Amino acid sequence: MAPRAGLDKEKVLAAAAEIVDRDGAGGLTVGALAAQLGVRPPSLYNHMESLEQLQQVLAARALGELAACMRGAATGRAGAEALRAVAAAYRGYVLAHPGLYGLTVRVRPLDEAYVAASDETVKVVLAVLRGYQLSEKDAVHAARSLRSAVHGFASLEAAGGFGMPFDVAESFDWLINVMDQGLRGAGRE
Repeated sequence: MAPRAGLDKEKVLAAAAEIVDRDGAGGLTVGALAAQLGVRPPSLYNHMESLEQLQQVLAARALGELAACMRGAATGRAGAEALRAVAAAYRGYVLAHPGLYGLTVRVRPLDEAYVAASDETVKVVLAVLRGYQLSEKDAVHAARSLRSAVHGFASLEAAGGFGMPFDVAESFDWLINVMDQGLRGAGRE
C-alpha cells in the first residue's frame, strides 16, 4: 500500500507529540494517532515501525530539543548566571512539553539517537559546572544532583503538585540559589 498523499513521517511525529503533550504517553495509541491525522490506523505503518519505535523517536527528539534549549540558555553565560539560565530552560521545557519530557526519562541504552541526545544534555550541564572549579568526580555528582532537583521540581509543577499559597517561581529561584551556594562551597574543598 502506498503512503497517503500529504502524510509523511514528520506529520506523524508532530501529531504524536501533540497527543503525548496533551494526553500523556498513555494517550498515544495507534487509534488516537490515526484519528488525529484523519487516516485509518493501518496507514500509519507506512510511516512508523511500531508505537514503541515512535515513542523512542519522540524521546530522542525531545532530549535533543531540551539540549538545544539548555545550550542556548547557557551561551554567553558563566557561573551562577549560567546555572540559573540552564535550570530555567530545563524547567521551561518540562512545563511546555510535559508528555514529551516524560518519554525522555525512560532508559533506552540501545537507542543511538537517544544516547547521543542524552550525551548532549550532559555536556551542557558539565560545561556550566566547570565554572564552579569542581573535580571531575564532584562535577558528576553535581550534574546528577542538579538534574534530580530540576527534574523533580519541574515534574511536580507540571503535574500540579504545588498547592501551597506561595509563588512557585520564587520557590524555583530559591532551589537554584541553594544549588548555587552548595556548588560554590563544593568548589572550595
